[in-house]
Amino acid sequence: MGVAESLADWLRLTLIPGIGGETQRKLLTAFGLPETIFSAGREALTSIVGDKAARLLLDTDNHPAVEQALVWSDAPGQHLVCLADPDYPQTLLQIPDPPTLLYVRGRLDLLNSAALAMIGSRNPTPQGSQNAQRFSAALAQAGLTVTSGLALGIDAAAHRGALTASGNTVAFIGTGIDRIYPATNRQLAIEIAARGSIISEFPLGTPPVAANFPRRNRLIAGLSLGALVVEATVDSGSLITARLASEQGREVFAIPGSIHSPQSRGCHKLIKQGAKLVETVQDVLDELHWKSAPAEFPLQSESAQDIPGLLHSMGFDPCSVDELAHLNGLTAGIVSVMLLHLELDGQVASLPGGRYQRISQA
Repeated sequence: MGVAESLADWLRLTLIPGIGGETQRKLLTAFGLPETIFSAGREALTSIVGDKAARLLLDTDNHPAVEQALVWSDAPGQHLVCLADPDYPQTLLQIPDPPTLLYVRGRLDLLNSAALAMIGSRNPTPQGSQNAQRFSAALAQAGLTVTSGLALGIDAAAHRGALTASGNTVAFIGTGIDRIYPATNRQLAIEIAARGSIISEFPLGTPPVAANFPRRNRLIAGLSLGALVVEATVDSGSLITARLASEQGREVFAIPGSIHSPQSRGCHKLIKQGAKLVETVQDVLDELHWKSAPAEFPLQSESAQDIPGLLHSMGFDPCSVDELAHLNGLTAGIVSVMLLHLELDGQVASLPGGRYQRISQA
């Protein structure tokens, strides 16, 4: 059987309304590949999943939806990855409910790379957004893939940070792969698809439905070695992702903040429950037994050339990333990565409100 025919059967199985993931896994366990499921008789199917599901399997005509998905996957950089595919993320096979089929835009190699989830509030403080971007850039430089959910706030900052470094970032979305939500992150999604990966388990055309986003969260946690919560309130969905990561045997990390900030209380709650308190990127790398520290990785060539000038331009008064970018003719993303290296080297310190101050006299 050819690849297209095989994918058609996987799509046919996953695009039947009323046949969810649990039923799909029962059928695959009993019969093997989807083509065997559809060639089995009604009696054999009924013995595994009951009469109603057997009738749905044999009587549902979803040929138009199957063809639409196959056409979608013919475009460059667009992929359908089923459970039997060697590109399927092996870490997701360890969770209780791995998706039967994934829709992927972008790089397939990231599906089986070492990854860390970075999650948090949709309404972060400026310091929280900056922490997310800086930590993400450093983690990506250290060779990790940063996973998140393409939401506003911390998610978006995490993706942007990784894009300023290696570009290794994966966005799991709660809509069809052909929909971008929120729409304000459309340009970010284009950049991720070009340099990283966007993944959905939902059929094409699936709109934003509230119940789908918690389901998406289990994949963010499941793909990763651990989950880092940057900022979160006590009722944040990020704590759900952290709980899922813990249940899946992944590490959970949290960055502490002010005792007066509601956006820090979720992180403090996690730390009380045993999450690793994180003050530096090295805290994460040490806990993961990751051998390469960010400082061992070269800056982008233009950053390496200009970093002494950046340090000199700071003077000794607090200044912002945007001010330094303007003074040095660099992008804010490059300046953020440079500042991270300077901070790790003990030459600058980060201050509240997203400002930095030079502390080295050299």
